[in-house]
Amino acid sequence: MHDEYRPPPRRSRLTRRGRLALFLGMLLGLGAAVLIPLLPREEPPEKPRRLLIPEGWRAPQVYAAIDHELRLPAGATKKAVATTALALPAEAKGNPEGYLFPATYPVTSKSTPTALLAHMVETANRNLATKAVADGGKAHGMTPYQTATLASIIEAEVQTPADMGKVARVVHNRLAKSMPLQMDSTLNYALNRSTLDTRLSDTRIDHPFNTYERQGLPPTPIDSPGLRAMAAAVAPTPGDWLFFVTVKPGDTRFSATYEEHKKHVAEFNRLRAAAGAPAPRAS
Repeated sequence: MHDEYRPPPRRSRLTRRGRLALFLGMLLGLGAAVLIPLLPREEPPEKPRRLLIPEGWRAPQVYAAIDHELRLPAGATKKAVATTALALPAEAKGNPEGYLFPATYPVTSKSTPTALLAHMVETANRNLATKAVADGGKAHGMTPYQTATLASIIEAEVQTPADMGKVARVVHNRLAKSMPLQMDSTLNYALNRSTLDTRLSDTRIDHPFNTYERQGLPPTPIDSPGLRAMAAAVAPTPGDWLFFVTVKPGDTRFSATYEEHKKHVAEFNRLRAAAGAPAPRAS
């Protein structure tokens, strides 16, 4: 007897919706295996660069350094000053000269002139507010702005920190006697230069920073003084000096009388002439 004929079992066929679901499941499974290693890695923190502002730099030098470090067009930082709310005293009238504190500042790709300028001014205010500087300034009847101005002269005039207190004493003694300060550094600031040679004609220019012709401190600081100059400004070395001249590097002579000072100036001029310098000192 023949076996009963039975048709072969039919293989189940996926519907269109089922095929789509299977395809998506395979794709998602493959993606989970493949995409996990491709997730972006966390970037390491940016290592800051260092912007060094030395003692004695004038504001234009600081602006140029910021422009260079931030890779900005020349003049960009100077323009930012006008639109930045800096914590300056009213006496400054918006001019940050003397308050761009010399230090090393961290710089990254996110740094801006506004942030750097604000940081420098805040640092200057913090140093001017230290107990020794603040109390010393009050004892001499000076505002913090006057302290910064006197400190900037000290910073510009001295070659070695050991002379800072003596230069400060000369300034205080002259102010007490209502004598003009007669500082070459303020003339250099007025003439936008840095030189050891001061001509008699330079001392006669009509300018607010000509301390040969005008008594008292100049109207603003003339550079960025550091903490040592600030401290010297309010705690000068005891002495009766009224004059000083740096005869040669490392040799600054302080005098109580003009006659003694003239001898030192004459020696300065002889040494300069021997070295081929074109112009003698004015006094």
